[in-house]
Amino acid sequence: MRRAILSLAACLLTLPAAAQDEPSSLMERGMRLFMDGLIQEMEPALRDLEDLSREALPLLKQLEEQMRATLGDLDDLSAYAAPEMLPNGDIILRRKEPLPPPEPMPKPNPDGSVDL
Repeated sequence: MRRAILSLAACLLTLPAAAQDEPSSLMERGMRLFMDGLIQEMEPALRDLEDLSREALPLLKQLEEQMRATLGDLDDLSAYAAPEMLPNGDIILRRKEPLPPPEPMPKPNPDGSVDL
């Protein structure tokens, strides 16, 4: 990432000089000094960010695996239509294809027991 920022800054600084054959103006030189200073100031922070991202990567992969295992049991969201808001403010999610009706509950025996 640091290299990308440094190369972008270098490209931005060389564009005006490449476009003109005359010596650079005070504004261009000032901008170049400003960008050089900015790059020097940002370099330690970018190094720290790079180190932090290296440390966080295994933890993020572990989190992803845990979330996949947990959320894998949920239904696929493509089975649902877009959410609807009812006039009373309730939000409902309708299935695109309704589920089959559930099996009827077993009727109790004459003695009150239920056969499962």
